[in-house]
Amino acid sequence: MSVATFVDVPAAQAWEAIADVGAVHERLLPGRVASAEIDGDIRILTMPGGARIRELIIAIDHELRRLAYSVIEGQAMPLTYHHAAFQVVEVDGRTQIIWTTDVLPHALAGAVQARVERGIVEMKAVLER
Repeated sequence: MSVATFVDVPAAQAWEAIADVGAVHERLLPGRVASAEIDGDIRILTMPGGARIRELIIAIDHELRRLAYSVIEGQAMPLTYHHAAFQVVEVDGRTQIIWTTDVLPHALAGAVQARVERGIVEMKAVLER
């Protein structure tokens, strides 16, 4: 599943925020994520209620402006597989963020998509401040 939005900031600015994986709680989802720690290729997100989510940062490609990651522990839903990627692209002089997420079991895809749709709206608002 993929969701996309246009943001009213330069592509380089949007990419800089997304690629700053240790500052997701400050630059993309303040309030939704309380803190972020980096331990090698692992990002540990602490949520406001104290829950911790471990993500494997798979790739940060500055040339393609693409970040790929996988939730490996702590997700609230009983997912057996999670892989996601952000990509920042310029379309007719505008900046678009595309968030693609693959999950198993397929039955949970709708619930995950609803979260991703809310999340990208929140990120857009933060980036445009």
